[in-house]
Amino acid sequence: MIALYQQLAQTLERQSVVLATVVAIKGSVPREVGAKMLIDANHTFSTIGGGAGEAKVIEQARSLLKTGKNQFVEIDLTGTPNRLNEGICGGMMLVWLERWNADDIPLVHQILDRLKSGRFATIVTPFISKPYLSDEPCTSETAFIEVVQPAPTLLIVGAGHVGEQLAKVAHLIGFQIAVQDDRVEWANCDRYPQATIFNAAIAEVLLQFSSHAQLYIALVTRGFQYDLEALMALLDRSIPCQYIGMIGSEKRVRQVYHAIEQRGISRDRLHSIHAPIGLDIGALTPEEIAVSISAELILIRRSGSGRPLSEALRLVKS
Repeated sequence: MIALYQQLAQTLERQSVVLATVVAIKGSVPREVGAKMLIDANHTFSTIGGGAGEAKVIEQARSLLKTGKNQFVEIDLTGTPNRLNEGICGGMMLVWLERWNADDIPLVHQILDRLKSGRFATIVTPFISKPYLSDEPCTSETAFIEVVQPAPTLLIVGAGHVGEQLAKVAHLIGFQIAVQDDRVEWANCDRYPQATIFNAAIAEVLLQFSSHAQLYIALVTRGFQYDLEALMALLDRSIPCQYIGMIGSEKRVRQVYHAIEQRGISRDRLHSIHAPIGLDIGALTPEEIAVSISAELILIRRSGSGRPLSEALRLVKS
C-alpha cells in the first residue's frame, strides 16, 4: 500500500489518475476486498486480478478520466455463456472507480504518514463525495470503509548469506526490509539496497519499531549468543511481533530455549516462535532457504494452510 500511495502522489503531481478499488466479492476471485490499482492515460500500477476483467476496468477508467463520473464496474467471473470473456474463476467482483486530482495530494500524504509510522489508516470513500481519513470506527451503507494496515516490516537480524537472499525475496512479496548486524562490512547499502540498515545493538534497534504492529522478525544470525540476545529483547517488546522465526538446527534451537529458561522466562512464551525457521520444502542453498522463509511469512500473514493447492482436487477425483 505504501508503494501504491507513493505512486499515486507522484502521478497526481503531473496528471489526474483513477483509483480502482475492489469493494465487494462473491465466490472465487483473484483479489481480495481492498485490492487497488492505478490507471492514468498511458500507464497502470498494481493489479486487481489481471485478464479480461481487469482490461474492462482499465477501459472504463480511461473513459472516466475524461468524464469525471465515478462509477462501479462489475466483473463476472462465473463463466456464464454471455460473460465468458471476463474469466472463469467462479465468482464476481465489484470495483469502484474514482478519479483523483491534484487537490487530493494532501490526503495521500496524510495516508502515507500514518502507514510509514506503523499506524493503521481508516479511509472512508463515499460514493457521492470525496474520500477522507477517519480517526473513529464507523459504518456506512453509502461509502466504502477500509482500515489500511501499515506495510509489514521484516527485520532481518543477521546480515549473512541467508539474510541477503531473504531481503530480496521478502521485498519482492511486499515487505519493508530492515537489517540489523553490527558488522558494517556485511550490513550495508551495497549488499542490501532495498533495506534500512542498523549497525546498533538489537535492543536499541527495536526502539525504532516501538509503534509498529506489523513487525516480522527473522533471526538468521551467525551464532547462538546473537540469537539469545535478540530473543531476550524481543520477548520484552510491549507490542507482540506478528512473527518471530529463528534459523538453526533443532539442537541449536533447544540450546537457545534452554538458555532463555535459565534466565527465568517460561517455555510457554516460546511456543509462538517458529524455529527452525521456514517451511519444509527441502531447501539447501541460501536462495532456497530464503524462499522457504518467505513462504512461511506469507502463510502467517495470509492465514494459509500450507497444503498443496492440488490436494482438494485430488480428493474430489478419488
